[in-house]
Amino acid sequence: MQEFESLNDDARVTLQLAAKDDLPRFIRELQEAFAVAVIEEFGSIPDGPIPPDRDIQDSFEAPGAVTYHILSDGARVGGAVLTIDHATQRNSLDLFFIATGAHGRGLGFAAWQAIERQYPQTRVWQTHTPYFERRNIHFYVNKCGFKIVEYYNPRHPDPHRPEPDDLPTDSGSFRFEKIRDGRSTRR
Repeated sequence: MQEFESLNDDARVTLQLAAKDDLPRFIRELQEAFAVAVIEEFGSIPDGPIPPDRDIQDSFEAPGAVTYHILSDGARVGGAVLTIDHATQRNSLDLFFIATGAHGRGLGFAAWQAIERQYPQTRVWQTHTPYFERRNIHFYVNKCGFKIVEYYNPRHPDPHRPEPDDLPTDSGSFRFEKIRDGRSTRR
């Protein structure tokens, strides 16, 4: 278990590798956290959870995938799924969440710092978020130092991911990058 102090004096943030038996609970907690933004934007959740179980399972099973629980003083408050490419050091933050009851305490930023410390050799981090997720956009750009490098939409689809069909409207998304010196790069 990796341990790092958060910016908030009342909590220590740690990363703990998730065991295979933990994944059903991890999926449920991730979907609950993602549902908040969907409900705020669209008023309700379409049929089935978001993201779908299969998409999350695919993330767990992808080559180079590493799944962590995010803990605050030993209690689970979130999770992350990373893809680590040891050859290129172009790593990806595929899924990241803080449980709804733990928002506003600096835990997301402390968790991101812990991830960066866990993988100091990373040259480039990459992540994605839906166009409507203003909190995520603020978090990645203003807190964590990512740059928006691409906007995927029906006229410019993501060549690496199918167009999601689990949201009620056009679900364009942003791709972000962060390189060690803070600049962004195009792939």
